[in-house]
Amino acid sequence: MLASSSAAFSENPALPALTLNAPVALISPYAPQQTLVIHQGRPISQAEFLRDLQRVSARLPDAGFALNLCEDRYYFLLGFCALLVKKAINLLPPNRQPLTLTELAQDYPGCYCLFDNTQACDLPSINLAPLLTGAPLPVDESPVLPLIPAQQIAAIAFTSGSTGKPQANAKCWGTLAATARMLGQRLGAGLTAPTIVGTVPPQHMYGLETTLFMVLQAGMVMHSDKPFFPADVQQLLTQLAAPVILVTTPIHLRALVNADLPMPALAGIISATAPLDPALAQAAEQCFQAPLWEIYGCTEAGSMATRRSTQTAQWQLLDGFQLALTDTGACASAPHLQGEAPIQDQLELHADGTFLLCGRNADMINVAGKRASLANLTLQLLRIEGVQDGVIFLPPQSSQPEARPVALVVSDLPEKTLLAALALRVDATFLPRPLRKVAALPRNETGKLTVAALHHLWNQLHDRR
Repeated sequence: MLASSSAAFSENPALPALTLNAPVALISPYAPQQTLVIHQGRPISQAEFLRDLQRVSARLPDAGFALNLCEDRYYFLLGFCALLVKKAINLLPPNRQPLTLTELAQDYPGCYCLFDNTQACDLPSINLAPLLTGAPLPVDESPVLPLIPAQQIAAIAFTSGSTGKPQANAKCWGTLAATARMLGQRLGAGLTAPTIVGTVPPQHMYGLETTLFMVLQAGMVMHSDKPFFPADVQQLLTQLAAPVILVTTPIHLRALVNADLPMPALAGIISATAPLDPALAQAAEQCFQAPLWEIYGCTEAGSMATRRSTQTAQWQLLDGFQLALTDTGACASAPHLQGEAPIQDQLELHADGTFLLCGRNADMINVAGKRASLANLTLQLLRIEGVQDGVIFLPPQSSQPEARPVALVVSDLPEKTLLAALALRVDATFLPRPLRKVAALPRNETGKLTVAALHHLWNQLHDRR
């Protein structure tokens, strides 16, 4: 058990480095009376959390796997940690579709579901919410802080499927804890116990690392709500005492900025899951009077680099990370990783340790001998005034990199006007043909667009014509 410490985060900028050889405390630094979570308007101390954790873990079965589908961030945290102390593994599915969940469960014997709102599938399920409100179980008033083996597999995260079939990636506890400490040291420097508000779900690696594990491992405070609409975000942020950090995505940032609502000043904004337009980053910093940081990472390696988007295009690796270029592409390594992690993006490495992101390998297209990134083409589309949302992609049956791209756009502007405006920004070779307007794009909870969802929508539009 770690010695108790009430030191504020800003006074402890160098938390102990982690390796995969020694146990890691569930909470570090541990200060029993310090607030860990704000749940349903009530502060919950670290010691209270451990008592709730005892109640939940005592009621869970001795099974090896569980799909953690809790929507409330506090219930998700309790479920995640309860499985951890029981040496079971959290399965973090790429989506909540019943077929996806059923197929995943078939690969993991004895798997059941944890939920807190609506049961999402026909698998054996446990609702966590009543476990805290039912008949109380005896618990230790001074609970012992759990020590978790660093090598213990805590979760299996699945890629979003944005470029194909979701892939499983096992995450050990030591890796998750070390990443959270490194992120906290960089993004929370100079702040005393900032409150983390997230518009992203906890099941995604980005939300997991920032809204859960920076709380457990970097002295921050979690707010359990997940506000969605701009007015809800504004209302929640206005109610909280400073300092506050907002964890969000480019699609949410665009909605918040365009809502033209007066937002309170924040200590920081964190964005990930998609490239961020520099103009949007600038507008967001002005809207919230706060620095905006982007995180670069992948499911295989977790978060690995950050940048201040309004000041530089270069990414700065987190401490301990190294990048190398091989014949098959880039790979990342770090002491807290279980092995080298392949990077699916094209990178330009610099002598000072920074790098530029040049595009995703599967994102590059070649038309008439010219190369372009679909992500960059989409950014140019989104910069057109009057475009609310949009994407440029390769249509079904056209997966070859030399195929001509198409576009789906949410806008009140005519299609001809949109194409004319886009022609001022991109080479005529890459103008999408056709460009079709839609009422909304099929984004998932983190704002991502999967290939399957885009192709399904495209085929629906094609069938109607």
